[in-house]
Amino acid sequence: MKKYNADSSPSLRAKLILSTIVDKYVQDGIPVGSKSLSLTDSIDLSPATIRHVMSDLEELGFIASPHTSSGRIPTPKGYRFFIDSLLKLKPVEQNEIRNIKARMQTTKNSGRELAKNVSNTLSAITKLAGIVTIPKQSVTRLKEIDFIPLSDKKILAIIVTNETEVENRILEMNRIYAREELNRAANYLNTNFKGRSLVYIKKQLIRELQMTKESVTAMMTDLINIADQVLNTKTSEEYIVAGQRRLMDFQELSDVTELRKLFDAFREKHELLALLDKSMSTSGIQIFIGEESGYQMFDNCTVITSPYTTEDGAIGVLGVIGPTRISYQKIIPIVGVTAKLLNQPLNLEN
Repeated sequence: MKKYNADSSPSLRAKLILSTIVDKYVQDGIPVGSKSLSLTDSIDLSPATIRHVMSDLEELGFIASPHTSSGRIPTPKGYRFFIDSLLKLKPVEQNEIRNIKARMQTTKNSGRELAKNVSNTLSAITKLAGIVTIPKQSVTRLKEIDFIPLSDKKILAIIVTNETEVENRILEMNRIYAREELNRAANYLNTNFKGRSLVYIKKQLIRELQMTKESVTAMMTDLINIADQVLNTKTSEEYIVAGQRRLMDFQELSDVTELRKLFDAFREKHELLALLDKSMSTSGIQIFIGEESGYQMFDNCTVITSPYTTEDGAIGVLGVIGPTRISYQKIIPIVGVTAKLLNQPLNLEN
């Protein structure tokens, strides 16, 4: 996320006109001309003076002229200056806060359902695409584990972590395991490592393997193989996106090729996850306008994110994705309030 360079700051008159252009363009979706600006109550300037100021703003790179119109629209640089220097945020309405709370309180026991409901809520309120990463504990601790043999060389691992989180994983092993072997492995892990982090368990098993060297038992080798599978298998669904189709309603994003790139990014995940990781490592609202994201598929978009936290620190990110022409003064507070409210059900859950 870039900040505007104050060394080339426009005049007070130019700031007023830029702010008005942003407001009008966000509201109407059409380029703004000098005549329209001269009819605005807050601007007591002649059309000729306004045109001169608009020329200065265009030279600074804050506004630009589309090919099909004599009016001007804000550029990503103009939006950035507007957000950093001119934006006045609007408080979130109480009925919207109640709506967000109600959605979260219905799914206290499921991180995935919570992420789904919050992303749907963000999309419904903002009319943009909502995104929420599935909440994860900063440290995953083992409560109980069990293994069930399946067909061929496959094993079903039932893993209970952090007291209430249950996950089923199918493991591809290098040989067939009998039920008795799997019971011994599960009993060993439950007896010796209950309450320990999964990272610690793997390190300790490797350490024990190194200490035993030639006298290593077959059981220890099996434990290493199974633990390696359990600890390295990742959940395929790491975030929930809702309201992607809302993006098709914006003329700025109506190009089929650009939409396909954007929807591909939602499916393939790694670009969007990398962008969300930037927000995970910071505090507060992050706003990426156009090329600021560093990913080409978001060049025509704005991404607004915030990490959500528990008493143990940040464990996820939520936000919205839309065109650059959005009501920043309304949407930024909604993202911020949602992140704060999201703490409450997660703390109750844990």
